[in-house]
Amino acid sequence: MKVLSVVSEVYPLIKTGGLADVAGALPGALKAEGVEVVTLVPGYPAVMAVLENASPVYWMDELFGGPATILSADVDGLDLFVIEAKHLYDRPGGPYAGPTGEWADNPFRFAALSRVAAQIAYGEVPGFVPDVLHAHDWQAGLLPAYLRYDGRRHAPSVITIHNLAFQGQYAPTLLPLLGLPPDAYAIDGVEYYGTIGYLKAGIAIADKVTTVSPTYANEILTDEGGMGLSGLLRVRGQDLVGILNGIDTSVWDPAADPLLANCFALDTLGERSLNKEALQRSLGLEPNRDRLLFGVVSRLSWQKGLDLLAGALPKLRQLGAQLALVGTGEPELQDAFASAARHFPRDIATVIGYDEKLAHQVQAGVDALLVPSRFEPCGLTQLCALRYGALPVVSRVGGLADTVRDVDIEAGAATGIQFSPPSVEQLEGALQRTADLWQDKSMWQTLQRNAMRQDVSWAQPAAKYAALYREIAGRRS
Repeated sequence: MKVLSVVSEVYPLIKTGGLADVAGALPGALKAEGVEVVTLVPGYPAVMAVLENASPVYWMDELFGGPATILSADVDGLDLFVIEAKHLYDRPGGPYAGPTGEWADNPFRFAALSRVAAQIAYGEVPGFVPDVLHAHDWQAGLLPAYLRYDGRRHAPSVITIHNLAFQGQYAPTLLPLLGLPPDAYAIDGVEYYGTIGYLKAGIAIADKVTTVSPTYANEILTDEGGMGLSGLLRVRGQDLVGILNGIDTSVWDPAADPLLANCFALDTLGERSLNKEALQRSLGLEPNRDRLLFGVVSRLSWQKGLDLLAGALPKLRQLGAQLALVGTGEPELQDAFASAARHFPRDIATVIGYDEKLAHQVQAGVDALLVPSRFEPCGLTQLCALRYGALPVVSRVGGLADTVRDVDIEAGAATGIQFSPPSVEQLEGALQRTADLWQDKSMWQTLQRNAMRQDVSWAQPAAKYAALYREIAGRRS
C-alpha cells in the first residue's frame, strides 16, 4: 500500500512542534505494517539545505505566482517529495512566519501544498500513485477540496487534526485565486462562517477524520472543545477516530541516548540521578539530589497552562522544590519565568528557546515533568517523560488523560499524577501531592518503573493507521 503524507513540517528537516515529530516518525513505523509512505513537504531553506541527490520528477509552470519543481529525495530514511518554489518558500524565518509576523501569502503557500498533492494523486509523478492521501492539519486541509472539485477520479483521503485551535481561515475573495469553483463556497465545501476554512474543508470532505487521542476525539464533539467545528464533527462522528500518538523510541531511548550525561535503563535506574546532578549544575541550580526537581519542556502559552504554573511558583518554592524550564512562546510568559529565574537562580532555571539536547537532558534529569495544559490533543512531552522515568504531573484533558495513570486512582499501575480542572489552585494541589509522594522513595521508584514499562512507541498507533488506510483504500471518487 502506498500513502502520500501531506504536511507542512517534518522532523528532522523542519520543526516547530509535535506535528513534525509525528510526521517524521510515523512513516518508519508503518513500514512494519506493509505501508510505504512518501511525505510531501514545502521546500523551505532548511529543507533544501539537507537534500542530497534529489531528482526532479514533476514540473509546474505556474503555482500561485511562479514555477515549481517537485523533487524526490531520501533524507534520514524518509522518502520525500519536496516542492521547490522559491517565490513561496525561499525566505528567512520559520515555516509560518517571518521576522515581522505571519507571511501574508500563507493562504497560497499552503494551498500550493494541497494542490501539488492533488497532482500526485492523479498519477502525474511517474512511478508513484498513492492508494491513500493523508493530510495533516489546516495547512493541508484544502487537499480533499481540490480533489472533489477537480472532478477526476482519485484515491480516498484522511485528514488528521493535530490541534483544532489552528484552523486556517481566509477571505472568501480568494476563492478564484485559489483555483476553486464558485460552488466550492458552500456549507458542505470550504465555506466557514463567511470565510474559506482550510481545516473545515478537510473535515467536511475527507473520507476519514482522525485526531491524536481518544479523549480529544470526544472533547472536540462538545461546544466548548469544538472551537466552532463541533457541529460538523458530530455530523462526521461515524468517520471520526482518535488514535494516540507515539514517539520515536530510537531517538528517545535513555539506555542509549548520546545526549545524556549518563545512560540508564530499568535495571540501572539508580544511575539516573547522575543526570539530575548534571542538569542542576549546567543550569546553575543548587546541586542537591534530595530536592524535588520539576521540569517543563513546552511552548509557553495559555493552551499549555504555563500561566497557571507562573501563578503557582510561590507554592513550588514553598515546597522546597526546583524548576528547570525550557520553552518559548508568549512574551509575557517568557518574561515571567525569566524574572523568576533572575530572582531565585538556585531554585528556578529558565531557558528561552528550544534546544533538542537540553530537552533530552531535562527528561532524563528532572524528577517530575509538569504539563498543566488547558487542552491537549495528545502531547508528546509526557510520553518522553514516561520513557525516561520522569513522573508526569498533568491536567486531566485530551491525550494527557489517556496516557498518564493517576496514583490515587490506579495505585499499583500508576505512572504519575493528574489534576482537574486546570487552575492555579488545582495545580498547587498537584505540586503538594507530588512533594508528599517524593518522601516515599519506594513508591516513587515503583511509579518510575511503571512509567518506563509503558509502550509509548509508534507500533500500536501505526497498526491502527494501517487498518484505517486499508478500510478506505478501495474507494475511488
